[in-house]
Amino acid sequence: MSRGSGHKKLAAEVANTFEWLITAFILAFVFRAFVMEAYRIPTGSMADTLMGAHFRLSCPQCGYGFEYGFIPDEYGFAQDTVPFRPVMPVKTRCPSCGHYLAPDRALSVSNGDRILVLKCIYQFFEPKRWDVVVFKDPIDPTINYIKRLIGKPNETVEIIDGDIYIDGLIARKPPRVQSEHWMPVYNNDYQPVRPNEPTFNYHAWSQPFDVKHSQWKTDKSNGGGFLLESKPDQLQSLMYDCSVGNNFRATYAYNNVASYRSMPHCSDLMMRFYVRPSRPEGTIGISLSKYQTTYKAWVDFSGRMVIAKVSGSDEQILADKSISSPDISKSVIMEFANVDHQLVFRFGKERLYFDIGRSPDAAGPRKVNVEPQAGIFGSGKLAVSHVSLFRDIHYTKIGRSNSGRASEGNPFSLKKDEFFVLGDNSPNSADSRWWSRKGRGNNNITYPEGIVPREYMVGKALFVYWPGGFKPFANSRFALIPNIGRMRLIYNGSDSTILPEDEQ
Repeated sequence: MSRGSGHKKLAAEVANTFEWLITAFILAFVFRAFVMEAYRIPTGSMADTLMGAHFRLSCPQCGYGFEYGFIPDEYGFAQDTVPFRPVMPVKTRCPSCGHYLAPDRALSVSNGDRILVLKCIYQFFEPKRWDVVVFKDPIDPTINYIKRLIGKPNETVEIIDGDIYIDGLIARKPPRVQSEHWMPVYNNDYQPVRPNEPTFNYHAWSQPFDVKHSQWKTDKSNGGGFLLESKPDQLQSLMYDCSVGNNFRATYAYNNVASYRSMPHCSDLMMRFYVRPSRPEGTIGISLSKYQTTYKAWVDFSGRMVIAKVSGSDEQILADKSISSPDISKSVIMEFANVDHQLVFRFGKERLYFDIGRSPDAAGPRKVNVEPQAGIFGSGKLAVSHVSLFRDIHYTKIGRSNSGRASEGNPFSLKKDEFFVLGDNSPNSADSRWWSRKGRGNNNITYPEGIVPREYMVGKALFVYWPGGFKPFANSRFALIPNIGRMRLIYNGSDSTILPEDEQ
């Protein structure tokens, strides 16, 4: 082969390489521009679903892990700054045991979650309620925001007692979205190591489930569970005492503790635990109250599953079904939720539902200042373990001088191609409720205050591919160690609700 032909072959290979690189660059550019792009969450307005810059904390008393938002302004940093050196966190409160953490050392700040966003999907599919959406800020279209889509075109949105109502009916969250919105009130598996310190909601800690006035006893051999031994026909109650443990106010461990006492009560609750009966006779149940009505769900070990409503001395069976008698040699998961005007009861693989109704008054006259109650009741010989209490997300106006757009008695109507968005961290989110200026479009077009126009919808959040990582050293500039356990799909809207389709 001649030297000339060798040079030609080399030149062709170089040209092919450049052609491949240019093609790859073009494909990557097209993919980024039209298919999928990475974004970093800058603030905590979507916490705990998506984290902005935050401290990663662990309660020194009970060991419960949680995140607390880092706000650059409070430290004299410019907006969207994440310091690479440790800084001192402010006072926080454990969302489980209620211990107030006084900072004693500087901690590293974790970066905001990095997510993948599916772009242009809304060019082909209509956005769904509860989607986590990225959109251009209507006031400054050069900035991208991320919120949860609540209202769609030609709908009327109203927030009543923390719930979303669309055209006068409550909007129910799909099951996976609901699972992300449950927030801890108390987890009995995490108990303080120094309970006598006066730091638990400003008093010493004691068991918030009131065993002193019940035949229930604590099970010291089973990590803090509960035991009962009574006659099969004698029900014994074990009530949660809000004056001892965390109450049901709509507090966020992610936010400053200063506003905790002024937060509203949240009466959409869930309790979960495992139960192991030792005898074939007996009952196990959960009670949750909303306003002035108590809802009960129980299993009779003879093979009956029941949901009932209690008003005063009257008890009304709302739903029941026959089930197999439980295996007395095994523990069974039990869960009861009152959420979005639905009663959802789970016992092992069995499910029972009841629809309270979708109108604002379906659950009775709204008594928003009445603190809800939660308890366990049962009879026979039982062991209950891994007890935990949760509350639902509660959209609130705390910290604002006005009631906000779409507040109760102030419904907000959307027109064609207009959307309404809210942050999951409701007390700390600048969203459709609060935007005070009209949106800006091309050619001097303006958009009404409080709406996201269809043309500003960028895409749907899909996956957290890099949660706030870990730094190899305290003063490392970058968090190079991936937090694999927090990589996850982002749950969005769907056509299903907690109730199966044939029961809606």
